[in-house]
Amino acid sequence: MAMPGQYNAPNVAEYGGDEVSALVLDPGYATTRAGFAGEDTPKSVVPTYYGLLYKDSSSIHKTLFGENDLHTPLPNLDIHNPLAGAGAEDWVDDWDTAIKLWEYTITSRLTGPRATDPRKNGLNDVSNGDGDVDLDGVENEEKAMGDNPLLMTEPGKTSVKARERATENAMENWGVPAFWLGRSGVLAAFSAGKANALVIDIGASGIQITPVIEGTILKKGVRSSPLGGNWISNQLRLMFSTSQPLVPLVPHYMVQSKLPVEAGQPSAATYRKFEKPPTDSFRKWEEERVLTEFKESVVQVWDGPGRLGTAMPGASTNEEIVKTYAGRPFEMPDGWNQLFGGERFRPAEGLFDENMAFTDADTPKPLKDHTIPFLIRSALGAVDTETRPQLLNNIVVAGAGSLIQGMTKRIDNEINALYPGPRVRVYAPGQVVERKYASWIGGSILGSLGTFHQMWISKSEYDEHGPNIIEKRCK
Repeated sequence: MAMPGQYNAPNVAEYGGDEVSALVLDPGYATTRAGFAGEDTPKSVVPTYYGLLYKDSSSIHKTLFGENDLHTPLPNLDIHNPLAGAGAEDWVDDWDTAIKLWEYTITSRLTGPRATDPRKNGLNDVSNGDGDVDLDGVENEEKAMGDNPLLMTEPGKTSVKARERATENAMENWGVPAFWLGRSGVLAAFSAGKANALVIDIGASGIQITPVIEGTILKKGVRSSPLGGNWISNQLRLMFSTSQPLVPLVPHYMVQSKLPVEAGQPSAATYRKFEKPPTDSFRKWEEERVLTEFKESVVQVWDGPGRLGTAMPGASTNEEIVKTYAGRPFEMPDGWNQLFGGERFRPAEGLFDENMAFTDADTPKPLKDHTIPFLIRSALGAVDTETRPQLLNNIVVAGAGSLIQGMTKRIDNEINALYPGPRVRVYAPGQVVERKYASWIGGSILGSLGTFHQMWISKSEYDEHGPNIIEKRCK
C-alpha cells in the first residue's frame, strides 16, 4: 500500500532544499565516517572506539572521543566499542554512547557543536537573581544538525527495533529535517556504479556478503562472518608468540628513545616508565596500530593456483613454495626489525581455509561456514537461480580488509573454482579511499542526486507515522 505523498517530492522546507547539502554518516566498527553528500571522501573520520576515564575503580570521570585523546596513555583509561560487530544479533551494543559518538563525528568537524543552553551562557545572569525573561519554556538547546538532511548507513541485517531507534534519534534528538537509512551493501554497489551486485565487504569486525538486485538488498542472501581485520590481527598475535625467535609487539607509547639495530637482533630502546601502567584494553588498542601497519605493509594472501596448504601434482605444497620468496622488512616501534618470508601468507589464509588458521586454548579453529568461499556459495544458493549470473558478473569487493595484497585475485580464483561455467567478473577499485569508504561514497552519490529528494522521510511524515515509517520507506 502506498504511503500518502510517497511519490511526491517533499516541500523545500521539509528537506532543506537544493542549497543545503545532506549529511552522510557511515558508522563502521573501526571508524565512523561523515561528510557532505556530493563530495569524494568523508571530511570526518573518527575511531568508533571510545575511552572511559575513571576517577577511581568505580566512578567514571569522562568519556573520550577522537584520535588525540584515545592515544594518550592515561591511568584508568579503558577503551571500548559501542557496536556489536559482524555476525552479532543486533547492530549496537551501547546506544547511548553510539549516539554521542556519531554526533561527535558530525559536529566536531562538519556542523559545529550544539549551542550552549541560554540559561548557562552567562548572558542572562543578573546580580539580584531576577531576570526579566522567563526561559523555562524555551528549548534548552538548539539542534546541532537541524539544518541538514541526514543519510545514514546500516549493516545488511538490522533488527526493526534498531532501525526505529536510529530514526527516532535522528528526528527527535538531532532534529534533522529529513532522514534516510541505507544498507551498506547497497551503497557500496552504488559506489561502483552498479544496481546489481554481489558485495563482499571485509571490515574490521568481520565479513558481510550482500546480494543486490535493482538497488534492493536480497535479505535472504545476506551472510556474515566474524573473520575480519580484527581476527587477522589476532592471528598475527598468535604468529608472533609462536615464532622463533619471538616477535616483540611493543606499542608506540612505551618507547622513549631507540637506536638502530641489525635485523633479528634485540632492540636497543629505552622504555617509558609509568607510575601506574595503562590498562590492558589501552595497550591492546595501541598494539592494534602496530598490527595495522604490519597488515598494510607485510601480510599477503596466496593468490596462485590452489590454496596455501595444498600441493600441485608433482610439486611441494604452496606453503613450501612461498618460503622461497624474498622477505619483506618490518620494524617495530622499539627498533627491532626482521625480514618476514613465507610466514606472511599464513595469517589471512584462514579466511579461505579454516585448517590453516593459528589456534590456541583461547582461539579455536574457525568454522568452515565462516570462510569466504562458503559464505559466497551460501549467499548465491539462497537467491533465485536466474539472478545468479547477474551477481557473478558484478562482484564488488569493498572494506579495508580487502586491501591486503593478493586478496582480490584470491577471491576471483575461489569464485571461479566454485562456478567454473558462468562468467565471473570481480570489481575492486584501485584507490584506497574508494575501497575503505565504499559505503560512504555510495551514500554521498545517492544523497546528491536530485531524483533522490522524493525518497527522504521528512519530519512531518515522521510526526504523522512515527519511527515505524522506516520499515515502509527504507526497504
